[in-house]
Amino acid sequence: MKVSESPQQPNTAVMRGDVVPTLLAVTAQELPSQSGDLARARAFAEPLLANENLDTGENVMAHADAVAGILQAIGGSESMQAASYLVYTCEHLNKPFEVIAKAFGENFANLAVETTQLVRVQRLSRAASHGAQLNADPKLQTENVRKMLLAFSRDLRVVMLRLASRMQTLRHYAASKRPVPANLASESLSVFAPLANRLGIWQIKWEMEDLAFRFLEPETYKHIASLLDEKRTERESHMQALRTQLQSELVGKGVQAIVQGRPKHIYSIVRKMRGKSLGFDRVFDIRALRVVVPDVASCYEALSWVHERFTPVQEEFDDYIAKPKNNGYQSLHTVVRDALGAPIEIQIRTQAMHDHAESGVAAHWAYKEAGTKGYSGVSANSEYDAKIAVLRQLLAWERDISGRAQHHLQDKALFEDRIYVLTPDAAIIELPQGATPIDFAYTVHTNLGHRCRGARVDGVLVPLHTVLQNGQTVEVNAIKEGGPSRDWLNSELGYLVSPRAKAKVRAWFNAQITHENIAKGREAVEKLLQREGKTALKFDDLADQLGFKSAEGLFEVVGKDEYSLRNIETLLKPPEPALTPDEIVLLKKSRGPSKNQPNGVLVVGVDSLLTQLARCCKPAPPDRISGFVTRGKGVSIHRIDCSNFKELVRRDPARVIEVRWGQSKGGDASVYPVDVAIEATDRQGLLRDISEVFAKEKMNVIGVQTQSVKGIAWMTFTVEVSDSGLLQRVLMQVSHVRGVGSARRR
Repeated sequence: MKVSESPQQPNTAVMRGDVVPTLLAVTAQELPSQSGDLARARAFAEPLLANENLDTGENVMAHADAVAGILQAIGGSESMQAASYLVYTCEHLNKPFEVIAKAFGENFANLAVETTQLVRVQRLSRAASHGAQLNADPKLQTENVRKMLLAFSRDLRVVMLRLASRMQTLRHYAASKRPVPANLASESLSVFAPLANRLGIWQIKWEMEDLAFRFLEPETYKHIASLLDEKRTERESHMQALRTQLQSELVGKGVQAIVQGRPKHIYSIVRKMRGKSLGFDRVFDIRALRVVVPDVASCYEALSWVHERFTPVQEEFDDYIAKPKNNGYQSLHTVVRDALGAPIEIQIRTQAMHDHAESGVAAHWAYKEAGTKGYSGVSANSEYDAKIAVLRQLLAWERDISGRAQHHLQDKALFEDRIYVLTPDAAIIELPQGATPIDFAYTVHTNLGHRCRGARVDGVLVPLHTVLQNGQTVEVNAIKEGGPSRDWLNSELGYLVSPRAKAKVRAWFNAQITHENIAKGREAVEKLLQREGKTALKFDDLADQLGFKSAEGLFEVVGKDEYSLRNIETLLKPPEPALTPDEIVLLKKSRGPSKNQPNGVLVVGVDSLLTQLARCCKPAPPDRISGFVTRGKGVSIHRIDCSNFKELVRRDPARVIEVRWGQSKGGDASVYPVDVAIEATDRQGLLRDISEVFAKEKMNVIGVQTQSVKGIAWMTFTVEVSDSGLLQRVLMQVSHVRGVGSARRR
């Protein structure tokens, strides 16, 4: 049976239909408005709840009576006690808000409905504890549950109702001796008890911790209980005598002191033993007294007398009055040994300090949970902790004005930075304020975000830019394959808020460009291999021979026009035979100066040799150049940094020949074609704007190649220049054209 603290579904339709009008009539006529809210609420709920049981097996009406009693004991107002009945009627009403609002007012209706929603959230979270959890770290998931409970419960009375209800559920299990589900006991210990501690509701905290620990670790609980029971009567009688004697002697010394015993709870003992690696006999505060005096001077006067009267344990003294804890807690802590050598912890404080600590305003929970004394836990100095401190202030206000039924505590500013929503499996997802269903999808899984095409919030289909709210359940509608839209990156459209989600979308588009470059390069390499008759050659082998780790690495640089296919051609063609001695002599033989200097290049020692500018690197003055003697085509002129030329040199260094640029004659400067690669955001008029820059600088454009993919344009301009050094200045101007990301010479 799935454990829940919500009622089972009513057995008959009569409960939902015929009884409600009668209840309203009874409320309006037999229970006049001047009657107490508590009596009216109980009379309203009894016909609906008397024969219903919770999934725990407890009668719903008996549970509601007990919750009201717990709330009364911790100072809850009559309106809060009344709400304990109304909460459980929501499951039995067709329109709970409207019905309760008509009978009791919107304040009660809001309180009952919000508490019912929180019950649902916690029930689903417990059910999901055996399923898939999104957070690998259980501590993180638990802290998210705590945050969820507080963020979702804008009215603090909702939290107090839930604490009282859980306390009664644990009491019921203890009394009935029924087996307790581990996830319910664990949630009580890790979520509800710390929450009671944070809110300063100590009665609930101590009892809930001991009961939950008893259910989770029964053997350990029994062992510690047996140790405490040993000579219990003797110990209690000794402590009572010591308390009476200490108070009497302090008063006799002129110190108006009230000495109280301080009970030690089993879970607190176990936690200290484990946190400090202590044996039971080393837990000094099993015997503990608290001394409350009028002022600070009396604190130190009482301490002096205690240290004179007993033997102090020096290393166990802490002065939190002179040096308060970070959370504002103040008190003197000392451990002394009595005449029998037994350790006794004594705390000395003023009444104001005592009220400050016991009411929770001093954030006493930080000492117990944050590791100030060696325990592991969360930091007490975080922004979240500051918000909890404010919640405590609100709780104190609620108690001060408990008689005002219309009181409604909330402060939306407390949690403006984050929201907490649920997956359909009830896992809690933390998102930034203003997050949308797409943000949610990317937080759950990157691939789910890419494929997101719609969403339902609390079962209702909503637009993808809908702003999510605390406590909502979000379900993503996704296609089997696909990717994000570029509109999602447009901040004005409001699709994404999370920086992480935006980064994932950008990464997807970058990956698509890479895939397209790889496909383009693969196609070019395949065509080359077909042309050369090398289709049997494996791509990975070819890439390895060219120095690439994989075929995709080769395809990508080819597709981006960063690697010339001539490199592959050079690899595929067999090397030309080395020059014969006669050819070498011919090459080195000087034929005298020539009137013509082909292509403006002077070949040192062999002026009349045929020369040609290499198409792979397109050199132009004043590039550093070198020549390579080919067969039948004369000397091929390359830039020194040309990758093709480096490969030729590696294969046959004997064919390298020294060359330099010649001097132009007649005042007419020679021009040379060079390629310029430009990457830009595609837009209307982009080609015209770039061309105007070249025209303004009197550079003739003799060729243009463009390609646009997903809004990104890749352009290759072939321009004629007389001096490549001047090209850099022009490229700087091109890079300033709107949308241009990069402009470089290839």
